[in-house]
Amino acid sequence: MFYNIYKNKKVLLTGHTGFKGSWLTIWLIKLGANVVGVSKDIPTSPSIFDKLKLKDKIKHHLEDIRNLERMKEIMTSEMPDFVFHLAAQPIVSVSYSDPIETISSNVMGTANILEALKCSNHPCSAVIITSDKAYDNVEQVWGYKEDDKMGGKDIYSGSKGAAELIIKSYFNSFFLAPSCNVKLAIGRAGNVIGGGDWAKDRIVVDCMLAWSKGKKVEIRSPNATRPWQHVLEPLSGYLNLGAELYRNDNLHGEAFNFGPRAEQNHTVEQLLKDLSRYWHFSTVSDAFTVTDNIPFHEAGLLKLNCDKALFYLKWQANLEYDETIRFTGEWYYDFYKSQKDMYKKTLEQIEEYEAKAGSKGLIWME
Repeated sequence: MFYNIYKNKKVLLTGHTGFKGSWLTIWLIKLGANVVGVSKDIPTSPSIFDKLKLKDKIKHHLEDIRNLERMKEIMTSEMPDFVFHLAAQPIVSVSYSDPIETISSNVMGTANILEALKCSNHPCSAVIITSDKAYDNVEQVWGYKEDDKMGGKDIYSGSKGAAELIIKSYFNSFFLAPSCNVKLAIGRAGNVIGGGDWAKDRIVVDCMLAWSKGKKVEIRSPNATRPWQHVLEPLSGYLNLGAELYRNDNLHGEAFNFGPRAEQNHTVEQLLKDLSRYWHFSTVSDAFTVTDNIPFHEAGLLKLNCDKALFYLKWQANLEYDETIRFTGEWYYDFYKSQKDMYKKTLEQIEEYEAKAGSKGLIWME
């Protein structure tokens, strides 16, 4: 799997205590990697990182990526074979309440990781993760391609667009030099769902917190449509990109989109109806209520064109919509309502995801 490249390799993962970072940590452990994590804190309570006791399974650094000297010390002392940079301020609503925190984390934090890589200059394949929000959203109906304009009309989007400019300038200024031992690539993906997310202002999280207490969820925009994508989808893209970057010098400096199929778009109301089945409600009316039906303006769905990832990496989304919902609903139900070992449950879902990819002949299963 992934050409067995990660086995016995040292992988430095920033943002490892977050939702995506925790899932990636577990997958890397399964692949036989020696994981070194760097995060400033445990971002939520509850936390998948805490609940699955991941601290005991990796080398764990509680450090802020905005501390340049510490990032340089860690990079130089650890000398990882791979870097996956996920650490960021990821919540759009927080970017409005604390724009400086968002900008410093997403822009200067990324610059510090690049500077640490530059100064260490040991052989390393680094995948820097930004976001689909990095694209200048001009409300186009077709998918954004990797060479479309970066931008952002809000602070969060602007911070991601700015991070992309920093990555590009570092790449051209330092990482193209013949003496450079670092290979660099960029991964872009949108919002994801899946078991173990407890971040604020997310509809699935709100549902699970309410349903775990026997309460209904109130929704105000039932017709809002989103491309629902399981967390394992972009993570398989990041791992695929890291492996191919390790094998292929031609991917140095390239960016790749990782997104769901177009048919993954469903309304919030449909999502909640489908999720509620895995919580065994007698009727849908027990799960949620529509308190208002506010006309929803879809402000640029930010559909991603993933043809480049398909062509160069042979990557494509793996799960169907109903599988995404089942994975998510079952994980939370087991967490709140059963006595299951959730680390084992998470591994089982990763193994099922891998098996589905194998049955479809996806090349990264090799």
